[in-house]
Amino acid sequence: MPQTQIACPNCRQMIAANIEQLFDVTQDPQAKQRLLGGVSNMARCPHCGFQGRLATPVVYHDNDKELLLTFFPPELNVPLNEQEKIIGPLIKKITDSLPAEKRKGYLLSPSPNLTYESMIKVILGKDGVTPEMLKAQQDRVGIVERLIQASSADVRSEIIKQNSALFDEQFFALFSRLAQGAMQSGQDTIGKQLADVQRQLLDETEFGRGLRESVGELETAQKSLQEAGQSLTREKLLDFVLESPNDARLRGYVTLARQGMDYQFFQLLTEKIDKAAGDEKTRLESIREKLLQYTDEMDKQIEARYKQAQEFVESLLAQEDIVKAVRDNLDGFTQDSVDLVNQMLRQASEKNDYTRMGKLQKMVEVLREVSTPPEVALVEQLLDAPDDAAVEQMLEANKAMVNDQFMQALIGLVGQVDQAAEQGNPEAKALGEKINAIYKTALKFSMKQNM
Repeated sequence: MPQTQIACPNCRQMIAANIEQLFDVTQDPQAKQRLLGGVSNMARCPHCGFQGRLATPVVYHDNDKELLLTFFPPELNVPLNEQEKIIGPLIKKITDSLPAEKRKGYLLSPSPNLTYESMIKVILGKDGVTPEMLKAQQDRVGIVERLIQASSADVRSEIIKQNSALFDEQFFALFSRLAQGAMQSGQDTIGKQLADVQRQLLDETEFGRGLRESVGELETAQKSLQEAGQSLTREKLLDFVLESPNDARLRGYVTLARQGMDYQFFQLLTEKIDKAAGDEKTRLESIREKLLQYTDEMDKQIEARYKQAQEFVESLLAQEDIVKAVRDNLDGFTQDSVDLVNQMLRQASEKNDYTRMGKLQKMVEVLREVSTPPEVALVEQLLDAPDDAAVEQMLEANKAMVNDQFMQALIGLVGQVDQAAEQGNPEAKALGEKINAIYKTALKFSMKQNM
């Protein structure tokens, strides 16, 4: 999200802030998280230390829940007719972005909110969040603020002791979102403070110590699987699982090797249970029960992530200018959504849905463009050059990029292709000849540049 230069409300010096007035969840599923997480419309001044919410008009929209909310900060002292001139265009933008069948009556009567807090309560209420749940969340946010503002590690330790019951899974999930939001919005000072607090929480809270143990066990499980490499079979995976010293290691194997824990895997475990007796049988049955629980939890998490990714991608596909939609929402792409885009492209191709294929292909091209290092992109262009003269022309046109980093990328590619050719890949042999020719031309060009 681009930042805007504003005057600090306290010291009036210019600072950067994320200013956002329209939060349209229908077009941008990540908008709700930015609003609720305090990523947008918050000022943190590095000059005077001021932290607080900016007085900014807000429009919130969710077509699925038929929710259109507005909030105009009373401290701005703007007359009602002037408020409508500011909020009206935002609501029109929402309406224009919706297909005709989704333009319903609620769009004609937006619900005004007298306070920012009341708007948040309405949004959370639609998600099934009760006042009690909201109060608990506010308590957690309050503790985070107190920990950040604490003058020393000893003061933080006392705050942690006094509020030990609040440091649970929900707290650490909230803390992680706040830390991520601070880093993404360029608030390095707050990000560093949160990192310091996190280290102390991991040491001094029961849940934090358990979380640290889980990370350590996950790394140990990962090392075991990596060492097994290509020789990893269901039988070997089952051996690893049965040798797990604790539940954290067991969860680690589920996280890393869920695909291997299929019907045949559980059949092998059941056969071992049937052959066992006494305490060993009880132990194996307990492991099977935990595995079933952990895999079920993971499957539900994957399903939820898939659904979120699907809603995000579909919201982009619904927009006319797909290239602009993707570029404007690059921060919303996760590995899940990228994988889903490729899967949807294959499905559209199988169904000969050319309209959908076209949009998805453009989406893939934009993602590939922004994720490809410039030196690699230049190498790809050079490979398409018809002859040496064209290669030299391209190098001349991009001479600022012909540096050590570019030459290293080219050398690495030469090595990869030569290795593939040695392994008998006929396509690699032909490509290798062209890559080597490009490398020689680029080397001469680079040497001339440095003379």
